[in-house]
Amino acid sequence: MQVSLRLDSECVRAFHLLLAQRLAALAQVEVSVDARPAGSGIPGSAAALFQLETAIHGLPADGLAKRQPLSALAPYRTQPPASADLVIDLCGDVKLEGTRVWRVTYDGAAGEAALLALILDGRTPIARIEESGATVAEGRLGTEYGGIALASFQDMLARTASLILAAMPPSAVNGAARAALPVLPEPAQAGGPPPIPSTTKLGIRAGKALARRIVQKIYHLCYNAPHWKVGWRETKGQDLFDLRAHPATGWQVLPDDGSRFYADPFPILYQGQVTLFVEDYIHRLGRAIISAVPFGPSGPIGHPEPVLDLPYHLSYPFVFERDGEVWMVPESCANRTVDLYRATAFPGGWVKEATLLSDVIASDATLVEHGGRWWLFATVRDGGGGAFSDALHLWSAPDFRGPWTPHPKNPVLVDIASARPAGRMVRRGNDLLRPVQDCRRSYGAALGIARVAHLDLNGMEQVVETILTPGALWNGRKLHTLNEAGGLEFIDGSAIAPRWKQKRSPLT
Repeated sequence: MQVSLRLDSECVRAFHLLLAQRLAALAQVEVSVDARPAGSGIPGSAAALFQLETAIHGLPADGLAKRQPLSALAPYRTQPPASADLVIDLCGDVKLEGTRVWRVTYDGAAGEAALLALILDGRTPIARIEESGATVAEGRLGTEYGGIALASFQDMLARTASLILAAMPPSAVNGAARAALPVLPEPAQAGGPPPIPSTTKLGIRAGKALARRIVQKIYHLCYNAPHWKVGWRETKGQDLFDLRAHPATGWQVLPDDGSRFYADPFPILYQGQVTLFVEDYIHRLGRAIISAVPFGPSGPIGHPEPVLDLPYHLSYPFVFERDGEVWMVPESCANRTVDLYRATAFPGGWVKEATLLSDVIASDATLVEHGGRWWLFATVRDGGGGAFSDALHLWSAPDFRGPWTPHPKNPVLVDIASARPAGRMVRRGNDLLRPVQDCRRSYGAALGIARVAHLDLNGMEQVVETILTPGALWNGRKLHTLNEAGGLEFIDGSAIAPRWKQKRSPLT
C-alpha cells in the first residue's frame, strides 16, 4: 500500500517523522512524502512563545514540536501524490480525482496553525479525518497541561498520530477504514478557529505565564499541591447513579493531617464489613502507596493504614471479590505494567498473582464482566506521547487473570471529556453505567456518568448522560472518582493544604 504524507516543507517537525516512522512500520505499507511549501506553519511569534514556555516550565527541548531539517525526511522517497493509494493531507490543499485523500482538520480547519489557534483560545478541538466529505475517524483532543501552549500542542499532535494510525485499514492493506468512536463536537463557534493572537498579545501571554509560574512556586512553598480529599455519605437507597446530582445533605470528608492526601476511593463489602481502599499520597516522598480503613455508618473506624507499598507510585486501587477472595488491580503506570494482586490477610497481605499487561502506560485500569467475557478499560499514553486521559483502550479475556487480548479497534475512543475511567461500572436493569472523567477544563475537573450502549469485539459505544461538577455541596475545583459499597458512597476532589498547619502523621 502506497501512502503519501502531505506536509509543509517549511515546518517539518519531530511529529512528522514519528508519524512517517509509525506508518512505515505497518505491514505492507510504503511511505512517501509530498513536502512542498504550503504556508501553513505557525508564525515566528508563536515559535518564540514556545521557547519562553520551554524555559519557564522546564519543558524538554526535544518534543514532537521540535523543528527538523527537511533532510530528516530523506529515508522516505518523494513522489507525486496522485500515484499513491492513500494521501494523508496535513495541509488541507490536496485536491485529486481518483485518489483517496484523508484530510486532517481541527474544528474544521487544516494545518498546525489552526490547531495552535484553538489551543490559545482555550478550546479542546475535535480532530477529524475526512475522505470525500465523510468522517473516517474523529476524537476530542486534550491535555493535562492546560495553559501551556507548547505542551498542549505536542500532546495534541501525538494524539493526531494515534488517530491516523487507528484509522488505517485492517492489516494496512485491504478492507474499509475503521473509525475511533465518534464524539459530540463542541457547539460551533462562528468563523471556525480564531486567528493566532498578535505578537503583542503573545508577549503579554508569555508575561502572564511567567507571573503564574512565580505564583505557583510561591504557592508550593506555602501549600502542598496537588492535594485531594475523599468525601463519603450514606446512600439511604439512592446513589449518584440514581440521583444524577449531589445529595442535598452534602458529603463528609475523610480527614488527613496535611502531610498526605487520600484519593481514588474504592470501598468493598467483604464479610459484612465495608473497607475503604485509597491512594495514600505522602508529600515528602512524592509518591503514593495504597492504604485501607474500615468504615461504619458513622464514618471511618480509625485512620487509613498502609497495605501495599512498592518502589513506584500506586493509585486507583480497583478492588473486587471473586472466587471467595479479594483481588486488586492498582494503577502502576509508573512501572509500565497492569498487575493483579490477591489479599492473603485482608485488608493486607497482598501478593502479586499476575502481570495482566506489560510495557504500557495505562491509567485507571477498570475491570467488568460483560457478555460472557472480562473487559479491561484504561486510557493509554502510547509510544508517541500525548495526554494520559483522552485515548481509551480495551482488552478482553476469558478470565480476569487473563490472558488479555487488546481490542482490534484500539483506541476505541479518543475524547478528553469521557475516555478515562472514574470508578467501577455498575448495572441498572439492563444498562451498564460507566463513571468517566471529564478533563476538558483540567485533569479530574468533573465526573461524567455514561451508559455503555454497545460493547463487544466489534467496538464500544457509550452515551454520556450526566456531568457532575464541584459546587456548594462539594467544595474545591475537582471531582473525579465515584464508587459505592454496602450503602456507603465515596467521591474525591481537590483541597487546600497549608504546609504550616500540617502535623506529622505517625505513619510517616
